[in-house]
Amino acid sequence: MSDNKSDFNEKDMNVTGHLTELRNRIIVTAVFFIAFFALGFVYVKDIYYFFTADLSFQLNIISPGETIWLYFTMASIVAIAGTIPVLTYQIWAFVKPGLTSLEKKASMAYIPAVFILFIAGLVFGYYLFVELVLPFLLGLSEGMFNEMFTTEKYFKFMLRVTLPFAILFEIPIIAMFLTTLGIITPDFMRKTRKYAYLILIIIGTIVTPPDFLLQLVVAIPLIILYEVSIRLSNVVYRKKLKKHREFMEQEEL
Repeated sequence: MSDNKSDFNEKDMNVTGHLTELRNRIIVTAVFFIAFFALGFVYVKDIYYFFTADLSFQLNIISPGETIWLYFTMASIVAIAGTIPVLTYQIWAFVKPGLTSLEKKASMAYIPAVFILFIAGLVFGYYLFVELVLPFLLGLSEGMFNEMFTTEKYFKFMLRVTLPFAILFEIPIIAMFLTTLGIITPDFMRKTRKYAYLILIIIGTIVTPPDFLLQLVVAIPLIILYEVSIRLSNVVYRKKLKKHREFMEQEEL
């Protein structure tokens, strides 16, 4: 009876310890988010002028609230981008006790990769918006209208196009990490390929205007990204199998 009570208390302490650690890591991440948000808030004007420097039209505001919205939105983007490495490290540190020494070293490389791919996705999405989506939409008017864009509407539309790519560019890292944890395998990704393609095409359709060429331009890189994810997942999976075989051979000796 006492042994059962002791085991229960030990499990309860382990759960409490994990929850405490999780809370502390969330607090650390939140502190960094607030710090980056404040930094972004200070440099909102510079960020705004960077994104509007090459526009052929003038942005307007129709209510004082748009200025506040712009400040908070730009600061939030800076905070999200800046906090990603911190968040990734906190997740890695939380699951680290359950990883082997080799898995710890391998997964540590995911932290800078997540940040780089997020920025690469933003750059790709912004280039797509500036070079393809915006010219296409402006060309539809053919001089019939006087274009007047509000700051809030313009940036909302721009973020709608760019942010999905920042998230989707994380697919290779997510696939490798989940394969490392044993949650998915390359075979699973191959079997669900057609469903993944469908989802990626739907996302491409949502973030681009109703033009087949533009949707094709968006869908092809996303499909290639998924195929690269399968290859990377396969590399990680083979290494896991090799380590498992080596471990079993040592056990037999």
